[in-house]
Amino acid sequence: PAAEARPGLRMARSGLVGHLVQGHVDGVGTVIAMTDDANGGRTMEFTLPPALARYVVEKGSITADGVSLTVTFVARERFGVALVPFTLTATTLGRKRLGDPVNLEVDVMAKYVERLMGRTP
Repeated sequence: PAAEARPGLRMARSGLVGHLVQGHVDGVGTVIAMTDDANGGRTMEFTLPPALARYVVEKGSITADGVSLTVTFVARERFGVALVPFTLTATTLGRKRLGDPVNLEVDVMAKYVERLMGRTP
């Protein structure tokens, strides 16, 4: 699938802006549901590869095709996000259709915590 080129993390006077995105592909999901809302936004659901599931939490961060997003829900093998109109027009996510693949990158901080706790798979 196409990747979205995005600038790296920036430091602002108030601290971090966004989440830590490295540009790596940890796995590939598939678009399994989309619902447009009355305000021009869209909710999307993706399959969640089992190897990534432990790193994905509700209200946590995930990157889909290079776009940093907030997870709205997580189930066994799927997760959802909510996209605002700007994200739909400014990124490749607005062109996604059911069945399309999406490159996923999980939050690297979760991987660091796992390693520090001695629970590396």
